[in-house]
Amino acid sequence: MPSLVPQPAFVLIRPQMGENIGAAARGMWNFGLDRMRIIAPRDGWPNQKAVAMASGAGRLLDEAQIFDDTPAAIADCDYVYATTARPRGLTKPVLTPETAMQDARKRIAAGGKVAVMFGPERSGMENEDIARANAIISVPVNPEFPSLNLAQCVLLTGYEWRRDSVPVDAARVDAVGDWAAQIEIEKLCDHYEERLQEAGFFFPEHKAANMKLNLRNLWSRMPLTRADTQVLHGIMRQMVRWKEKG
Repeated sequence: MPSLVPQPAFVLIRPQMGENIGAAARGMWNFGLDRMRIIAPRDGWPNQKAVAMASGAGRLLDEAQIFDDTPAAIADCDYVYATTARPRGLTKPVLTPETAMQDARKRIAAGGKVAVMFGPERSGMENEDIARANAIISVPVNPEFPSLNLAQCVLLTGYEWRRDSVPVDAARVDAVGDWAAQIEIEKLCDHYEERLQEAGFFFPEHKAANMKLNLRNLWSRMPLTRADTQVLHGIMRQMVRWKEKG
C-alpha cells in the first residue's frame, strides 16, 4: 500500500519507454514519493523493462494506477501542475519547481489533493493536457537545450518536494546529545598542540603563540561529535607511532 504521508500524485502522460517509467519510479522513491499514476503507456502494462530499471522502487510500479486519459487521471485532484519548458501561449501561473512544491505543500496541508503531470519523452506535454492544469512548472534550464528527460524532471521535482519537507539544518547531524563537550575539544587542542610542538611545527618562535591561537580557533569552528574527537585523537597517535617506527 502507498504510505500514509500526504503528498502529490505524479502523473506520467503517455510515457513511451519502460526504462523511463522505471527510472521515474526510482526518482520518486528517492524522495519518499509513492503516488504514481500512468496514462496510456505506449508499450502496455505491466512492463518488464520498467521493473528492471526501477530496482528497489518496484513497489511503486506494482501500486501504480493506470488510466486511459488525462481527465480520468486527475479527476479527484483540486489543483494540478504541468511540467513543461514551453507554456505555448496558454495564460497560467508559471512557477519554478521549488516554488511549486512549496505551494503544493500548503495546499495538501489544507486538505487539498494535488497532482504533478509529466509529458511524453519525445514531444513533451500537449496543449490539451496543459490546458487542464492550474499552473505550470518550468525549470530554468539552458534555453538552447531546454529538453529534460522524463526521469530527470521527476527527480528534480521530487527533490524540491523533499527539500521543503526536510530542512537541511535539521537533517545535517542527528546526534543531539552526542556533540563533543568543551572539555573534549580542549583535550583535543592540547593533544595536537603538544605533538606539533614536539615536531617543531610552531616555527619561527615569535609566531608560535599566534599559530597556537589559530589552531584552537580552527577546532572551535568545527561542529565536532564525540566520535569525531576520538577519530582525530587516533589519527595523531597513529602518526606519532609511524614516525617513531621510522
